[in-house]
Amino acid sequence: MDSIPKTTLCNVVPCMRYRDAPAAIDWLCTTFGFTATLVVPNQDGSIAHAQLGFGSSMVMLASVVDTEYGRLLKQPQDIGQFVTQSSYLVVNDADKVYDRVREMGGQIVLDIQDEDYGGRGFTCRDPEGHVWSIGTYDPAQALSSLSSSISN
Repeated sequence: MDSIPKTTLCNVVPCMRYRDAPAAIDWLCTTFGFTATLVVPNQDGSIAHAQLGFGSSMVMLASVVDTEYGRLLKQPQDIGQFVTQSSYLVVNDADKVYDRVREMGGQIVLDIQDEDYGGRGFTCRDPEGHVWSIGTYDPAQALSSLSSSISN
């Protein structure tokens, strides 16, 4: 059987919409340490497409628009601040990012703590209400360690 995932650097890419995508790009880069690798603006100043790099991963985002695809998505403000998914960022220093989130006006929703399964992390909302979890737990490293212990 052929492999379904393409052999590439990043196979799962969260795609997000923001009412003020330019401000979201600035906030995500300043606060979390993303790098804007591609930003395609519309003539009205909204964002048609943006790619923000984070280590070997990325997110794609754009402005909220009334299109066939856009109507499939709701913003947290539209649904009582709920979200149906979130992203997890693996970082070197969760405490440093935690402090930066607080300084930049992000809302901490689950305070920083040491996790029973390893690592240290917290969960926050960005200025438009999207939920992000940030921590030092690296699931890929944990899987690699588990695989090597099984094969030994």
